[in-house]
Amino acid sequence: MSDTTIRSNSDVVLIGAGIMSATLGLILKELQPDITIDIYERLDSAAAESSDAWNNAGTGHSAFCELNYTPEGADGSIDPKKAISIAESFEVSRQFWAYLVQQEKVSAPENFIKRIPHISFVWGDKNVEYLTKRFKALQANPLFEEMEFSTDFAELKKWMPLVMEGRKESEKVAGTSMAIGTDVNFGELTRNMFGYLTKMEGVNMYFHHEVRKLRQREDKSWRIKITDLSSGNKRKAYTKFVFIGAGGGSLPLLEKADIPEGKGFGGFPVSGQWLRCTNPEVIAKHESKVYGKASVGAPPMSVPHIDSRMINGEKQLLFGPFAGFSTRFLKNGSYSDLPKSIQLDNIVPMVMAGIKNIPLTKYLIEQVRQSPADRIKALREYVPGAKSKDWVIERAGQRVQVIKKDEKEGGKLEFGTEVITSADGTLSVLLGASPGASTAVSIMLDVIGRCYKDEMKTPEWQDKFKKMIPSYGQKLNENPELLKEVRANTAEVLKLK
Repeated sequence: MSDTTIRSNSDVVLIGAGIMSATLGLILKELQPDITIDIYERLDSAAAESSDAWNNAGTGHSAFCELNYTPEGADGSIDPKKAISIAESFEVSRQFWAYLVQQEKVSAPENFIKRIPHISFVWGDKNVEYLTKRFKALQANPLFEEMEFSTDFAELKKWMPLVMEGRKESEKVAGTSMAIGTDVNFGELTRNMFGYLTKMEGVNMYFHHEVRKLRQREDKSWRIKITDLSSGNKRKAYTKFVFIGAGGGSLPLLEKADIPEGKGFGGFPVSGQWLRCTNPEVIAKHESKVYGKASVGAPPMSVPHIDSRMINGEKQLLFGPFAGFSTRFLKNGSYSDLPKSIQLDNIVPMVMAGIKNIPLTKYLIEQVRQSPADRIKALREYVPGAKSKDWVIERAGQRVQVIKKDEKEGGKLEFGTEVITSADGTLSVLLGASPGASTAVSIMLDVIGRCYKDEMKTPEWQDKFKKMIPSYGQKLNENPELLKEVRANTAEVLKLK
């Protein structure tokens, strides 16, 4: 019997056709136009999992309104460090997107990004005190200088009429608003980016292709075994560099790659659901993203928000997400994903992280047991006049929170994104969830910095980075004039006026 396995060679293999792979592919092509790239995606279209508009929050995560990025310390102080870092990263993403639009590599920015106020809203004495402190801690920084704060009922009603309708004026409430917030359709953006990337010479995209095995060879290159799910044909791909950006599918592939740096990592899957409004009159009343405080033990993706969105050219109004537990690692995954991911090297971290996160487990059980009436009750905390007949349940995305080894605790549950890179820089894997897509450009610059160390130092690459990202190498929060200039420029190019 003859060997019908197809063989291919490329400089780079990207696994997963989401925002991360699209971003990395485009940046590498800008830096080195003759680089060859093969992209493998298990599903039949790009951005069908975590990057899809229904599967993520669509908030240009810039830390303007997300309260979980500004935790309150035991002494009552607010640490703005994480919020500043995320806001910086989002400005980097905006610059890169603006560059792509200016270079006509991506078209019609109005289809993937829109300006919309980002509002934080709280009630009750303790929460109002927290938001007051948060406002002071953030507004002192140039990135957040435009933030407004109010406890005035009439003012808050102007900001978010739907949220204030039906509330008592005597209720203790507070809000902050950033008028320059954005709504981003990451699915649309990803497909737009791949549309350009896959037309370039030396780039091949394979849909319905599942990576089954990865093995590093003696010369440090990688051999990847892939199955075409449509025909059953086998393929072997040979490459010098592999990036795994497969959302919840990244962890099983990291385990298959068997690199020392990947030992001890586990994953904890969290599913999600939205309440979607079906009443056009209600949808028309809300024109902002309003974020509140998460319940005790809730993962960051479950921070409640009442959210005006543009999805596929249509205005939507969503509330949630409601978290749940599923053993799948992907929305289109298998129920055996979690059990199969448990290995000898990660069982202790996973068990210890589970013991340390009893509040999260309790929270997820409560969420799973919620009735439709419970969900409407949660919605009414944000929209007091909500009628159950105007809202339907919609399935959201699946996220896998990272569990890693910890010397003190045995295992630790991480709620951010984690980049794992082999010591020789030939393999890089992205795990985790929030803030994810919004900070994709900064994350991919980090990947390139780890995996192309020598090239990064060359004047040619440095010049190209500065063309793509004018603020490259500088902190915008420390350069108010540059920040002003960069924001004005990206707002104009991306039509955010």
